[in-house]
Order: sequence, then structure tokens, then C-alpha cells
Amino acid sequence: METQLWRERLAPYRLAVDELVVKFNHVKQQYQDARMYSPIELVSGRLKRVSSILDKMRRKGVELSQMEEKIEDIAGIRLICQFVDDIDTVVEIIRQREDLVIKTEKDYITKSKPSGYRSYHIIAYYVVQTINGPKRLEVEIQIRTMAMNFWSTIEHSLQYKYREHMPDDLRERLLRAADAVDVLDNEMSSVRDEIMDAQNSNRQKATIISDILNNIENLYYVANEREVTKIQNEFFQIYRQDDITLLKRFNKQLDIIAETYRAQNPQNMQEGL
Repeated sequence: METQLWRERLAPYRLAVDELVVKFNHVKQQYQDARMYSPIELVSGRLKRVSSILDKMRRKGVELSQMEEKIEDIAGIRLICQFVDDIDTVVEIIRQREDLVIKTEKDYITKSKPSGYRSYHIIAYYVVQTINGPKRLEVEIQIRTMAMNFWSTIEHSLQYKYREHMPDDLRERLLRAADAVDVLDNEMSSVRDEIMDAQNSNRQKATIISDILNNIENLYYVANEREVTKIQNEFFQIYRQDDITLLKRFNKQLDIIAETYRAQNPQNMQEGL
């Protein structure tokens, strides 16, 4: 098949990857906008390379005319979580989506592959709009932790290098590394509450600082420059103390000041916003 024809045939899959990456990033953003912990830490997508498609077709004995029917992972989405428990949450999010219809699910976390590979796989139907009308195709969604993803990336590179002939000693070392990843994920889960408290504190601090800076910027439009400079200097002094309680108190005081000016100069404050 000519390069141009491959490009045309794979174009809908590329579109599916692009759309789903945006959609899952939006899910993550919704959690963050609501100041909630997001079970999705990272989103990535890939279109399977033509050489990889041909290799898989050869191994499975798939004819070119059967490619779209038999090769399920031409379009791939990867959702990375911080904790193992997050994976169940993400799977449930996918099950509830109306734009994805699940075909199969494979749990390689409860029972890992013999190689040590651990991940949760979903094959789902997804519809893209093309110039020739809607096209329903299959997408593979992998959900795993950051530790699982690190191991899988290394293992995939080695599998690609050695094909079916990976040395036994290297295979054994990979299995030991997979066991270590399992231990790491379990340890991180055991201290999840402490980790999340720290992350929530950092997010809260970032939000407060953003609010303060936004208020100070808006005050430049309506307040005396000397007064705004004084407020800004006071903020820097409080910021250096690295005390979130002081930042919260300063932010409330600044909100009162900003609201006073907003009432006096509504049009200018609106322009500042």
C-alpha cells in the first residue's frame, strides 16, 4: 500500500487520538478547577506506526483487508495515575462516558502478565467525524500508575530490541523489577493520605497566590500607585514567611480592599479584569 493511502487510512485514528487526548485532559482540568484531586495525572496518545501494524498483522496472520477489524490498538490513549486505587476511578469515568462504548476490558493489575507487565486495558468504540461522514473505530485505552508506566516503557524498548529472543537473565531481572514496582505502588498507597494532603496544600497555596496577584494587578487601574506598591511589598514579605495562614488572612484583607474600589469604580475594575 502506498504511503499516501496509509496516511488516508490512518487519518481517522489520528483524529481519534487527538480528540481523546483533549477530552481526557479536560477531565483532569475539571477536577483541578473544582479544586479536587484528579485521578488522572498525565494523558498521552499515539498512533501505531505502520511498521508496528504490519508486524502485528504478520504475527496474528491478519490480512490487510481485516486490519481495522482485527487490530484493536491502532489508536492508543494512555492515562497515568499516581496511585493504584485511582485506576478503578478512571475506569469508572470511562464506563460512564457516552462517547465511548466499551468492547472489552483486561485487568493486568490484579493478575499481571507472565513478563511482569501490569496495566488496565480497555478497548472502546469511538466515533469521529470525517469528510466522508462519521466513522466508528476502536481505541485502546491503557490505565496505569507512573511506576508501572516506567517499567513498561523500559520493557517495551527491550522487547523491540530482542523481539522473541530476550536473554533469560535479562527477563529475570525485569521480573524482579516488576516486583519492585508492585512494592513501590503498595507503599505509595499506604501513605496516600499524607501525599494528597501535601499536594492539596501546595495547590491551595498556588490558588491563593494567584488570587492575590490578580487583585494587586486590578488595583493598579483604580488605586494610588504608592498604595498598590505598599500592598505588593507587604505581600512579598508575607510570601517569604511561607505561612499559608498569613497568606489566607492577607488575601481576605485584599479582597475587602478590592471590593471597596470595585464599588467606587466598577467600570475601571471591570477593565482591569
